[in-house]
Amino acid sequence: MGFIKAIKRFDLSFDVKLSTYAVPYMIGEIKRYIRDDGPVKVSRSIKELAIKIKELQKEYFYKKGKEITINQIAKELKTSKEDIVLALESMNNVESIESNSYTNQKDGNTISLLETLSDNKNEEEVITNKLTIKELIDNLEVRDREIILLRFYKEKTQSEVAKILGITQVQVSRIERRILETMKKKLVEI
Repeated sequence: MGFIKAIKRFDLSFDVKLSTYAVPYMIGEIKRYIRDDGPVKVSRSIKELAIKIKELQKEYFYKKGKEITINQIAKELKTSKEDIVLALESMNNVESIESNSYTNQKDGNTISLLETLSDNKNEEEVITNKLTIKELIDNLEVRDREIILLRFYKEKTQSEVAKILGITQVQVSRIERRILETMKKKLVEI
């Protein structure tokens, strides 16, 4: 757009080359685009709300000497807290997932945001395993299912499970071993 504007406004009487004349127009258009549109498109109403919020925050801090709360902003501007948060978040800069997020104190290496998010697990395998285990547990008898859930999901001891079910700890141990062996056999069949 800047180049087109430069061509339309260029006059040979300026005694400069078109490229010299056009470059400032093009740079200006790029800056305007980044300033107005930014890397993420935000609606005009949200931008306007964000400007009102910033003005209100400055005014409140100037008068009271402290930060205004989101509830106060929402009440003052007669809008929802969610809209206030959305508008404030829209003003934040977009951060690249590959940018350096922090420096390791021990070795001085920088770590990107992507590296902090990745746990090197195969998510598909994790989900498949969870679904398979859920299916195996769902197919158990009621008491067997309850023992497995109490032991491995609620992290109860065998003694605690025995008290809950009104049986001995030895019985819980034997039942648990039998259930796990049965589940293992079914898992091998799958």
